[in-house]
Amino acid sequence: MLKKIVIYIFAALVVLLLGMQFDRPAKNNSNDQSKHISTLYPVPDSIESILTVACYDCHSNNTRYPWYAEVQPAARFLNNHIQGGKKDLNFSEFASYRPRRQFRKLEQAAELIKEGEMPLPSYTLIHKDAVLTDHQRELLYAWIQVTRDSMKVMFHPDSLKARKR
Repeated sequence: MLKKIVIYIFAALVVLLLGMQFDRPAKNNSNDQSKHISTLYPVPDSIESILTVACYDCHSNNTRYPWYAEVQPAARFLNNHIQGGKKDLNFSEFASYRPRRQFRKLEQAAELIKEGEMPLPSYTLIHKDAVLTDHQRELLYAWIQVTRDSMKVMFHPDSLKARKR
């Protein structure tokens, strides 16, 4: 009797997993670069290459998908992770942010990079090429600071300050 129950549970799991394969989240790939951060601020090639490898998969509209992104439930997990990353910061939509939000997002990114909290360990576990060296962290941090300094010149100081609540 127990053997039959185990067989039915196993069969149900197989059917469920097979059924899940038909539920495909939309891919995060867009050629539209009209609102990319580089349309507002200079992004040197050295920084662009770091961003491409370590940041854009989760923080842009262009994700490089690994093979397991074709298998559920991994595809759903990746999609949720990407959507969360884009909600926090999306370099492909950065030019559409108000200056205050741009300034704050760069400040937050600098802090996370400096503290070694980005890229996430769960990402770098599989994407070894995204592990940032100390030199890369310093380059990113310096670029963000230069960009924020240029914003201070471009915009009125009040437009960059956080709103009082």
